[in-house]
Amino acid sequence: KKHVATSRENGTMTSKNGEEESNNGSSIIAEVLSASIGGMLSASALYPLEVIKTKLQAANSSPTNGSTSHTDEEEGDDKETPDTTTTSAWGLAKYMYRTQGLSSFYNGIGTSAIQSGTEKALYFFAYTWLKNIYYSTCKGSSSSNSHDTIMSPTTNLLLGCAAEWAHLPITLPMDCLTTRIQTSTSKSASTSSYALLCTMLSEGGMYKGIQAYVVLCLKPAIQYTVYEQVKHYYLTRIRNSNRKENDNNKNESLTSAQAFLLGIISRTISTIVVFPYIRAKVLLQQQQASTTTATTSIPTLIANLVKDHGLSSIFQGLGPELTRGVLSTAFMMMAKEKISTVVTAAFLSSVRRRTMLSNNNASTKD
Repeated sequence: KKHVATSRENGTMTSKNGEEESNNGSSIIAEVLSASIGGMLSASALYPLEVIKTKLQAANSSPTNGSTSHTDEEEGDDKETPDTTTTSAWGLAKYMYRTQGLSSFYNGIGTSAIQSGTEKALYFFAYTWLKNIYYSTCKGSSSSNSHDTIMSPTTNLLLGCAAEWAHLPITLPMDCLTTRIQTSTSKSASTSSYALLCTMLSEGGMYKGIQAYVVLCLKPAIQYTVYEQVKHYYLTRIRNSNRKENDNNKNESLTSAQAFLLGIISRTISTIVVFPYIRAKVLLQQQQASTTTATTSIPTLIANLVKDHGLSSIFQGLGPELTRGVLSTAFMMMAKEKISTVVTAAFLSSVRRRTMLSNNNASTKD
């Protein structure tokens, strides 16, 4: 009897350990799949805004008094406003439509979707993997439940920065190519992606602007730190409430509306903090090899912009960036939460079935 009881206890412990490992694996797969699909969908849906904001950020000059845009509007519709000087998103959109047609808003959409999906998948893979290691370490050194362990904002930022650097070797070349396609003045830019890629390879410009990521790595780190901290606080309150009421059937995940709103808040905060470096990165990526600006350091480039065109020049394109970024993150988070819930539930159901079969087989042998 003792032998049977011991074997059952060992079997139970083994099944629990196996279930926990499966849960960690399923959480990573769920995060990667949901983030990748959500990233591709949001990037494709909001791509016209991506093109407009990139063109505004890549403009070499910024009028300090707004006289250029007003003068062009007063001279009538016959005079086209050049897209290299306008600071109005609406004015730029009208110019693009008149001169290049509707297709100009979708040049490079395929590259952008692949880049976004790959970036989000690799980021969340690295972030979730590092987070699981952190929680496993905390659980090993503490008797408390790992789900009740609150990750500090500093730790969350460090994990976010590490996850951001993990995907750059693969995604930065795609980002540079997308920027060159979007800022190309050729009307056949959509058919010259291969030519632009060959040019970039010959210039050695596949990693232009990488120095900006010393600061830009904080952007997703800040964004997802705010998101994760608020989400953890809210779900912990729900979990504690369910325990008091002995109700384990209540949903312990964010609703679509909650994920959407939280995504908006987190993206807005992170974008405003690092936007000068976003603008500087785009300026470097769209430069030709013969341009001396391409070798300028990021702080020097930002200082020159402020010196020549005023403080507002480093925030040129902030409006479209916030609009696109906020909506993109909100849609992605909303889709990610739902897809992640479905994938996780499917994995847990599979694990439970395997555990039940294993226990039944063990009982039959005993």
